[in-house]
Parts: sequence; C-alpha cells; structure tokens
Amino acid sequence: MTRHIRHAAFFCAVLLVALLVNAARIQVFEAPSYDDNIANRRTTISRFGQPRGDILVDGAPVTGSRDTREPLRYERTYTNGPMYAPVTGFASQVYGTTLLEHTEDGVLSGTDPLLSPFPLWNGSARDRYPSGDVVTTLRGAAQRAAYEGLAGRKGAVAAVEPATGRVLALVSAPSYDPSVLSGNRSAVARSWATLNRDPDKPMLNRAVRKTYPPGSTFKVLTAAAALDSGVIEDLDKPTDSPDPYTLPGTRTSLTNESKGCKDVPLRKAFEFSCNTVFAKLGVKVGVDRMARTAEAFGFNDADLKIPYSVAESTFDTKVDKAQLALSSIGQYNTRATPLQMAMVAAAVANGGQVRSPYLVERTTRAGGSTVSTGGSRPARQAMRPSTAVLLKELMVDVVREGTGSNAWIPGATVGGKTGTAQHGLGNSGTPYAWFVSWAKGDTDLEPKVAVAVVVEDADADRGEISGGGDAAPIARAVMEAVLNSPSQDAR
Repeated sequence: MTRHIRHAAFFCAVLLVALLVNAARIQVFEAPSYDDNIANRRTTISRFGQPRGDILVDGAPVTGSRDTREPLRYERTYTNGPMYAPVTGFASQVYGTTLLEHTEDGVLSGTDPLLSPFPLWNGSARDRYPSGDVVTTLRGAAQRAAYEGLAGRKGAVAAVEPATGRVLALVSAPSYDPSVLSGNRSAVARSWATLNRDPDKPMLNRAVRKTYPPGSTFKVLTAAAALDSGVIEDLDKPTDSPDPYTLPGTRTSLTNESKGCKDVPLRKAFEFSCNTVFAKLGVKVGVDRMARTAEAFGFNDADLKIPYSVAESTFDTKVDKAQLALSSIGQYNTRATPLQMAMVAAAVANGGQVRSPYLVERTTRAGGSTVSTGGSRPARQAMRPSTAVLLKELMVDVVREGTGSNAWIPGATVGGKTGTAQHGLGNSGTPYAWFVSWAKGDTDLEPKVAVAVVVEDADADRGEISGGGDAAPIARAVMEAVLNSPSQDAR
C-alpha cells in the first residue's frame, strides 16, 4: 500500500513540475507572442487605462487626457491642436502614434523602464508606471507667430537657435486637429478617411517631411563654397559673368529676373540674386567642392532625427556642368526641407558651425524629476569662420537694401535671403516663395534665431519679390517673437 502511495505522490509531483514548467513557458518565454496577439485586448486596455503624459511648451501642456469611462478609458486631447500637430503628431486608439507621440511613447505611456526607481526589475516585469512628460524646446510665441503668419496657406516654417540647435518653431499648413483621431468611435474612421483624401494633405509635415527646390536661398551655400575655395576673394571685385549665361555644353541661356547682373561683384549679385553669376560660380567651384559644402551644411544626410525622422535634403553629386549650374541656384535635383534651410541660416549666424537640431529638451517623471535630457549636440564646421562673417554682411545687405526689406526689425540686426523656386511641368507652377534669415537683438551677444519660411501658393508675380513679399513678413514675426521672449536657459 505504501508503495502505491509513493507512486501516486511521485506522479503528482511530476504533474506539478509540468504545470510550473508550462506556466513559466507561457508567462516568460511566450509572453511576447501573447502580448502582440491581436485577440489579446489586455495590453490595449492597460495602455489606455491611465492618463497619458503630456507634451509641454513653455512649461505648459499642449496635450491632455479625457476619461471616457469606457474599457479604453483615456483618450488624447490637444490644446491648439492644428498649431502644434507638426510637433505632437497624434496618439490614436485606432491608428497608433506619430511624431513626438510616437518617438516618446515609452515616457508618455508609462512603459519606459527609466520611469521607475528600479528600471531593470520593472522593465523585465513589463509593468506600467505613472506616465512621464516631454518638455520641448519650442517657444510658444514663435510657434503662434509662424502659424498665424501662414494663415492656412500651404507652406511651412522652421526656426532654430543657432548656438544650440534648439527647434524654436515648427509649423506646417494647412494642418489638422489630432484630437479627431484620438478615440475609437466611428467618427474617428470617417475623420481618418477625410484627412487622407484631402488633396492639400493636412497630415503631411511640410516643415520636416517634404523637400522643395530651395531656389535662390541655396545661393548662400554657393557663395560659401566660392569663398571657402578661393574662387571669390573679394566681395566687391567683378565676377566676369555674362548676362545671359549659356549653360556649359548646351545652347540654353540662363537669364536673370533683375537687370544689371553682367559682371557684377558677389556683393551685388547676392543682393540682386543674379542667377547667371551663381550658376557660373558653381561650375567654377566644381561638383566635388559644391557637394562637400552642401553635405557639410547637412544635405545628403538620411539619418537626421529631431527625434522623429527628417526627410533627406539632397544635392546631386553626379551631374554634368550644365546640371551643376542649375543645382547651384537651387534648381535641377537640389531639394531641401524648411528645417534644412533654417540650419543653413543658423550656420551663417553661428560663425560657420552647424548644430544638429533637436526638439526635446528633457523628459521627466510624473513628479518632475528628470529622466533624460536632450541638450546641444556636437557642432560641424560647414565653412570657415571668416566666410561666415562675409556671408553675414551679404545677408544683412539683402535686408537693409535689397529684396528682404520686409524682414527688417527695429532694434535688431537681421540678415536674410529671398528666393523663388520654379516647379511643375515646364516650370508652369506658381513658384514657391522662400525666405531664410537670422536675427540678433542689439543687446544680444550672438544671434538668437534662424528661420526658414516657404509658401507654396505665393500671390506675387514670378520673381524674387515673392520671397520678400510673402515669406519675409512671416519670418520677421517669428524672429520678433523669439527676440521678445525669455531665453530657454532663463526658464
């Protein structure tokens, strides 16, 4: 009898071990597959079971959470949603997350193990903790100035702090309200379909995800390459440039919108934006040196993130001389995001150094303690400091005496460059109006802001004046907002 009891006890022990092994297999080794199973709603219910952390601008939240009392309890809300949509993106119970809502989802949703005082233990246990917040580098006044300046017209604005790379404003228009995608009602699906059908593409982040031909604003880079390479040594020496200029190896003549461009010095060519002068300079500098200069400013970099990805701005390195001439005036295959062109203006303002832009100052726990910091990244020398000094002169002349006069700010030094970029079949489309600039208050030790503005549906006639007439006033409003607001370091 005792033997049978021992056998039964042994068999029960084996069953118990098998149960424990199976439980360990399911709960530890196969847990990820169950977590990711579409039929498992527990993860989703847990994800929306507590308020989501906030995205902050000037220390105040521009996001929130609404208690629906439903199984997916909390849904996202947005303050001034259309104005901040190119920064926040959306957090949808149906369509997921985008932009900062996506890249900082771990902090905002409470799953980042760094939110816990015991990150290794809690990370392995897959627990959820009180959600953290994301503190942005934005200036609310600059963001509003950019948004109201575009006034719904297609276009974008990017503003950065030259010395650090902080993104101070990032606006795309037309925009949309991310809150219409927050919940899981039938209206959310209808809003999604409407937004995706809209020919104006309101969910496209034109500031960082769309590239444009930069037109004459690219002449800043061409001038930098010419000065750095020694092709130009004196801003006031004639450039021996014909008008019109026959593109090398072709019978095609390149002309100017302005008169009096023949053989003018670089100073006047920059002020009048003479295509012929800069096309010839680009050819003389050569494709290798032009490409190196463009890449030093940030072109052909597919890895730029702020922290979400930025579309690659491109300068074609395999072109003949005629194509190089057009590339050197911001046409042919040359393409740039507004953020990239803000980086160009910032490099001029910052003594030739480019700081990689960043949008997140720091992330914090619910109590306010810091989880991680962004901070300025290492600088890259785009041109010699002496070249940057000369380019500052040229850009100031454009605002004081040339086509950028609409960007002038009393009590400040402002440098700028207007531009138009032709596009469409046979260049038949309305030219994009560009303006890139930087500003320094008279009491400031260094420039405080660099801005790039592009307006797709500019009203002015073809020519350089559209950049000065449509884009420059928007840039001025953004620069004034930054100059008149306290610095980020002072908060």
